[in-house]
Amino acid sequence: MTGFTSLASGLVPKQLGLLREVVPKAALVGLLVNPNNPDAASVTKAVEAAARGLGVQILALNAASDDDIDKVFTTLVARRADAIVVGNDAFFNRRAKQLAMLAERHALPAIYGFREYVVAGGLMSYGSSLAHECHQAGIYVGRILKGEKPGDLPVQQPTKFDLVVNLRTAKALRLDLPLHIQQLANEVVE
Repeated sequence: MTGFTSLASGLVPKQLGLLREVVPKAALVGLLVNPNNPDAASVTKAVEAAARGLGVQILALNAASDDDIDKVFTTLVARRADAIVVGNDAFFNRRAKQLAMLAERHALPAIYGFREYVVAGGLMSYGSSLAHECHQAGIYVGRILKGEKPGDLPVQQPTKFDLVVNLRTAKALRLDLPLHIQQLANEVVE
């Protein structure tokens, strides 16, 4: 969707904060990023800065292939990570079910950028509302069809965000989702 930008370097630290509320004793949190994503370095830097403020150590791990994903979870288990934040990336989004399944198999609470991960069995997601962004893109298409030049339209940042939690996964991980997190959620999967 041309004309729209992500807030990845600002969004993922917020995800870390939400995850820390759900897993308050988390000391080591994995951060999964795709090294081929141009935002990977800025996201990692922003999350590491946020982690210092939360008293959390970040274990940044790269994955750009299916083999890399398996190695990431092997490393997380070997290092005894307490949770994982999965960065926003098209490569990861196409593997939502695989990532949610691996996190559950290894008993790692995880937060993702899109609700599809939660529907696939992931613990929670926080990210821009895809429905809202698609609606906004439709408005842009309408403006273009009415004669406006795409280059003249301002770049938009997301303004609506969704928090989705999975109570079944929380129960399987023996986590008590704080009531305020459940109340903040736009959707609760049971």
